[in-house]
Amino acid sequence: MQHDTPDAEIQETNPSTETDNAVVDAPKTPFSDLDLDPRLQQAIADIGFTHCSPIQAESLPHSLLGHDLIGKAQTGTGKTAAFLITVINTLLKRTEQNERYNGEPRALILAPTRELAMQIEKDALALIKHTPITLMSIVGGMDYKKQQRRLEDEIIDIVVGTPGRLIDFLNNKKLFLSEIEFLVIDEADRMLDMGFIPDVKRLIRQAPRTEYRQTLLFSATFNPDIINLSESWTFHPTHVEIAAEKLANANVEKNIYITTTEEKFTLLYNIITQKELERVIVFCNRRDETRSLMERLKRKRIRSAVLSGEIPQHKRMKTLEDFRSGNLRVLVATDVAGRGIHIDGISHVVNYTLPEDPEDYVHRIGRTGRAGNTGISISFACEEDAFQIPAIEELLEEKLTCLQPEEWMLKEVN
Repeated sequence: MQHDTPDAEIQETNPSTETDNAVVDAPKTPFSDLDLDPRLQQAIADIGFTHCSPIQAESLPHSLLGHDLIGKAQTGTGKTAAFLITVINTLLKRTEQNERYNGEPRALILAPTRELAMQIEKDALALIKHTPITLMSIVGGMDYKKQQRRLEDEIIDIVVGTPGRLIDFLNNKKLFLSEIEFLVIDEADRMLDMGFIPDVKRLIRQAPRTEYRQTLLFSATFNPDIINLSESWTFHPTHVEIAAEKLANANVEKNIYITTTEEKFTLLYNIITQKELERVIVFCNRRDETRSLMERLKRKRIRSAVLSGEIPQHKRMKTLEDFRSGNLRVLVATDVAGRGIHIDGISHVVNYTLPEDPEDYVHRIGRTGRAGNTGISISFACEEDAFQIPAIEELLEEKLTCLQPEEWMLKEVN
């Protein structure tokens, strides 16, 4: 969570925010107005930010007082910092009630993917650098023995992890959740999508009851299943919601090209090559679409790779690193995998197929136009997915620019 942190977790911005009771205009709230530990204030100042984002301004006054919180917010709104600041500040100010032993953290933060867990860890490390708080990530695909040694050798305050690897350590009696004071569940809807809810329930059963811990839960969407789970996992929670239409980054230019299914690849290839784009994410709705598109791009000598839920974790990490370093020019991703992408300098996002869920459109285009930079989103709308446009416009409360491709864009690909 530094100046170039793609998630822009702490930011100077002032759109209106929406709670479950009313729509309010959030004035810029300085972090200095919050009753934060001076060591935490210093870390925030070191990062170079001064004011809360809307979700931080709405949630921190409640969560810092110890209230449970259910937040509806997508990546890029500042939710990660909202829960990290709450957890870190409270741990610094609260005297431990019981003697703890190795493997007994005070806070557990659950994330659906390793990429997101490691991003949270990175942000947290920036915030705890002036404090004695200890932190580690426990995620699959990484060195199990190394993680085990840290749990055995140190008293860890905050654990950030993915459900599967956490269950492994729980079963092997290396991790104990009986002393948990904080439980954070991030991107609960993706936990549900990826089939992790049974594991999450197992973990929560090992933690103190709801009234004896503070629980913060965040989700980009709320279907009946998520609503039921969130209510059962929290105790008299405060509800905070950031209106989705305010999340479509104002720094992102949004264009839709009306085309045919057959012309999509030609459009994509010409846009990438003629504009000499070097770091592009292309979103598809299905795994088979990502594989097929990646293979076609490779045949045209465009360095490409796939990021989807079926790709093993270690390969996903390598792919992201190659993309971050410039070894890959195009990343072809599905929404499940794409949610964990936090990379600087993504100039263009292309919706090769428009998402079925309008909120996924907001999330996708949020991969660009970050940290004050401008970005461009390009969507292809053919006869099969053009009907998604009105729902996206309704969510955004804005008309999207629909264009006919220019002549050079449809130049035959050799």
